[in-house]
Amino acid sequence: MKDDTRLIHTRLGRGPVKTVNPPVERGSTVLLPTREVLYGDGKVYGRMGLTVHRELEAALCALENAKHCRLTSNGLQSIALAVGAVLEAGDHILIPDCAYGPSRRYCTRRLRAMGISSTRFNPTIGAGIADLIQDETKAILLESPGSLTMDIMDTPAIIEVAKTHKLITLFDNTWGVGVLHRPLDLGVDIVMQALTKYPVGHADAMGGAVLTNSDRFANQIAMCSEDWGISLSPDDAYYGLRGLRSLHTRLKQHEASGLAVAKWLMDRPEVDTMLHPAFESHPEHTIWQRDFAGSNGLFSFTMKEVSTENLDRFLEAMKLFGMGFSWGGFESLLISCDDQLDRIEGDRIHDRKGPLIRVHVGLEDPDDLIADLDQAFAAMTD
Repeated sequence: MKDDTRLIHTRLGRGPVKTVNPPVERGSTVLLPTREVLYGDGKVYGRMGLTVHRELEAALCALENAKHCRLTSNGLQSIALAVGAVLEAGDHILIPDCAYGPSRRYCTRRLRAMGISSTRFNPTIGAGIADLIQDETKAILLESPGSLTMDIMDTPAIIEVAKTHKLITLFDNTWGVGVLHRPLDLGVDIVMQALTKYPVGHADAMGGAVLTNSDRFANQIAMCSEDWGISLSPDDAYYGLRGLRSLHTRLKQHEASGLAVAKWLMDRPEVDTMLHPAFESHPEHTIWQRDFAGSNGLFSFTMKEVSTENLDRFLEAMKLFGMGFSWGGFESLLISCDDQLDRIEGDRIHDRKGPLIRVHVGLEDPDDLIADLDQAFAAMTD
């Protein structure tokens, strides 16, 4: 065998070596033993996933109590895949006004280009959503708590209406992450998650997932994923699986620290309204108690009236809280949200006195985070 051939064929026998974590196989070509297997229905190409992908899918199915899982490269792609798999030209979808901004943009801009119409609804509508159903309505998108404003939907009431009208329900469960909330157990048809947030947990990788217990929907999702060429890199899949191992432990700390910081904020003279579903002051606290098993480190609050200059002083004085998009990592983040708020008429957020602030409490000591907020508030009047 010549040198250039030997250089290529160095593959050793890969015996039954067992490690705690699965191997990260980086490959496009999967070598198969027979023509029958090559052209079979199995995972015959790297884009379809390898060992680490299969383990991540199994772990996510256990997390959400699902039968089928399809991985995507980010959370938005999981929304696009799930919605795109079950809708076609001429259909109509109902989307909550509190949905993650890019998800709502996809449903209004991209779906429109595909011949699919949409209507936004108030997230607290409950069974009243029946009044918005059209002849062409085929699906309802849900997200609870709502992005930025923490609205809690009466999901069982909406599901009951959906089943009566034979509509498909899709739920963005990134906040509930399968630990705090299990929409499939409530009767939702399809669940999506941004693995980028709490599953990865370290702000160093992106990923998404679509899960269902329906064989029919799973097949539609798989075909759409293959048609769109969707895949998740093996390294990002590994990071997602690694993060899941400590998910429950991390969420307990995020919840405890988040509650401590939120309670402190409630007593601040600069704060007008606390938007944390675990507090009795939240308008849908009773629904949250019924449907959720706990909270995490993400919540929002509105400030009292404040000048733009003083708001910027507050934000820029932060030393531990970073100012950036996303959440779910070990670090604490805080952003003002007014620049991205776009809500329909009648949404209660329009009644706020001052700016809306979203907080993600990370894994730092809450006393240090409170001290950081304290000095930032002081900077508003310096």
